[in-house]
Amino acid sequence: MSEGWVMVGEPLSIADVVRVARDGFPATLASSARERMRESRQYIERLVAEGRTVYGVTTGFGKLASERIAPEDVRQLQRNLIVSHAMGVGEPMPTEVVRAMLLLRAQSLAQGNSGIRIEVVELLLQLLDRGVHPIVPSQGSVGASGDLAPLAHMALTLIGEGHAEHRGAVLESAEALEAVGLEPVVLEAKEGLALINGTQAMTAIGALTIHDAREMVRAADIAAAMSLEALRGTRSPFDHRVTQIRPHPGAIRAATNMLTLSADSPIHASHADCEKIQDAYSLRCVPQVHGASRDAIEHVAEVITREVNAVTDNPLVFAEDDLVISAGNFHGQPVAVAMDYAKIAIAELANIAERRVEHMLDPAVSGMPAFLAHQGGLHSGLMISQYTAASLVSENKVLAHPASVDSIPTSANQEDHVSMGTIAARQAAMILQNSWWVLAVEVLNATQALGFHAPLVPGPAVGAAVRTVRAVVPPLDADRIMTGDLAAVRELLVDGSLREAVEAAVGELR
Repeated sequence: MSEGWVMVGEPLSIADVVRVARDGFPATLASSARERMRESRQYIERLVAEGRTVYGVTTGFGKLASERIAPEDVRQLQRNLIVSHAMGVGEPMPTEVVRAMLLLRAQSLAQGNSGIRIEVVELLLQLLDRGVHPIVPSQGSVGASGDLAPLAHMALTLIGEGHAEHRGAVLESAEALEAVGLEPVVLEAKEGLALINGTQAMTAIGALTIHDAREMVRAADIAAAMSLEALRGTRSPFDHRVTQIRPHPGAIRAATNMLTLSADSPIHASHADCEKIQDAYSLRCVPQVHGASRDAIEHVAEVITREVNAVTDNPLVFAEDDLVISAGNFHGQPVAVAMDYAKIAIAELANIAERRVEHMLDPAVSGMPAFLAHQGGLHSGLMISQYTAASLVSENKVLAHPASVDSIPTSANQEDHVSMGTIAARQAAMILQNSWWVLAVEVLNATQALGFHAPLVPGPAVGAAVRTVRAVVPPLDADRIMTGDLAAVRELLVDGSLREAVEAAVGELR
């Protein structure tokens, strides 16, 4: 990325995708991409002029690939492809996902293996620049011939069909384009197919989800450290010698964070010589569990980064070799399997957090008042917070069932194995949102629990976290409606405010 711009056609990172999708960074087509695309397009036009038979250029699609299309019908073929495939259902994709889709489709096409005109890709980028966001239903992709239905809905706006959002209003696409001074494009040979063959819906969701999961792993370490102090656990399992002899990178990072987060704590010091030998696994095994999730998330980030920069079209155009190859780069299995892995990794962060919540609420384990309530009986305290966490963790377990092991053949059995990768990505995004709530429950409980240790105070890191929470949530001295408090804590986690407060006290976490 050059200063202030995301250069489409050059390698992009997950962070670049987030900058464009969420932060409104401008994206422009790199000059090198223009040259590649120009050569690719000239080759396609030569094939059409010579009357060659090329899938999707002069033939029908899928099972209809044997049907020859007359030259005068090529434009109609491409338009028909878009409108016939735009049959998605369900709630619209979030705007940030649609923006990521627009960027990623442009990135794939800019590699110069799709035979599409430069002006079509420029229109994709102009939609981003001017805030015209196609309405894309979230359901309907099987993730094998690419994300056909979602990408077709995205492409509708390019040809002035369907609907788009602009400045918060949903308009007919033609009206939205006119409002920002753009005109719809008339698709030429190969271009409709180039727009919808690919994995950009699942990859867009995946990139945003993995970006947030990287924030979540540090938030989970902070929450665990808060619970460790609240439960007067021991720091010894985080000794660097432990992870050195089982050197998984994520475990090393998590253990290092736990030592940093629990350092110089008067609460820990007061229980250094207590009779307890071992803590429960949800405290003792934080490096192993959080670490495994970290390693999985980093693996998925590598897969998603490759996919962000991949050509996922079909057929693929190799102009320099005078060759068009029908192949399977549109198949979503690499993303599908990776996002299923991400689902498990993220769900486990919530799974172990819920166990720590239960320990804090159980007086037989915590040594604190039941449910962290003042005047228990008259007041229920945080009893129901664990119910909420348990419900979300259970829902995550259902969502974590792998989507990629399922396949229902499509297109009259021509497409006889599909990935369900977009389902996997959507489920990962749901698990992520559920898990933020569970971590918020843990942080809320730990903050309340630490108050029962007065006059002892937590160490610098956990103390900074407690002060940050208490700036938005007062202590629970008597029962009150807590949903707003829980939402406020969740926001501190999601936007990184809690982590930033902790890092200001003890330095950057790993």
